[in-house]
Amino acid sequence: MKKSVYSLVLMDDVIRAVDEQAYKLGTSRSNLINQILAEHLSCVTPEMRMRDIFTAITDMVNADFQIQQRRSDSLMTLRTALEYKYRPTINYKVELERSPAKYLGTLRVQIRSQSVSLINLFNSFFSYWISLEAETLRQLSMDDYYDYELSSGSFTRSLINTGTLSDEETGELIYAYIMFLDKTVKLFFSAPNSFSQAEPEIRSEYKHLLEQKII
Repeated sequence: MKKSVYSLVLMDDVIRAVDEQAYKLGTSRSNLINQILAEHLSCVTPEMRMRDIFTAITDMVNADFQIQQRRSDSLMTLRTALEYKYRPTINYKVELERSPAKYLGTLRVQIRSQSVSLINLFNSFFSYWISLEAETLRQLSMDDYYDYELSSGSFTRSLINTGTLSDEETGELIYAYIMFLDKTVKLFFSAPNSFSQAEPEIRSEYKHLLEQKII
C-alpha cells in the first residue's frame, strides 16, 4: 500500500500519548497515527488485514499450541512440544507480507534442540515433506508457486496468495495447514521406522487439503 509524507500540526500532549502507546505496541508514531485515522475513517490498512488473519488463527488454536507474545504486527509464533526424548519444542512462525503479491508471507518451522540426531530427524522429515508438497502441487499445476528452503533444523515455505480468500478464510486455512503439518511431524517422530506405513494416507489427506483451497 502506497505511503506519502505529510506535515501535521498536533498538540504536544497528543504526541506524548501517541508515543507512549506506540512504544507499548512496538510500532512507530507514524504507523500508529495511520492506524488510528484508518480505523476512524473505515479504511483498511495492512495492519488491520494481518490482525484479522491472526485473530482467525487465534480463535482456532487448541491446547496443543502455545501462542508466543507477538513483537510485530506481521509475525505470529505457535509453539508445541514433541513426544520425544527431552520433549523438544517446535516453533511455527507465520510472517505476513504487508502488500502480498504472489505470496501472502512465509511459514518457518524450527526445532529448538542442540541434538545432532534430532536435527537430522527433523531434516529427514522435511525432505520427505518437500517431496510430497512439490509432487502434489505439480498435480494441481501449482508447482511454479512452490518456494521453500531447508537448512539445519529449519524449514521455510512461502504461502501462496490465490487472491480468492477473505482474511478470516486465510487465517483458518493457514491454521489448518499448520495443524496437518504438526500432526504429521509428530507421527514421524513417534515412530520414524514405521512412518512409511502411514504415508499413503498422509498423501491422500494432504492432497484433499490442497484441493479445497491452495495456500
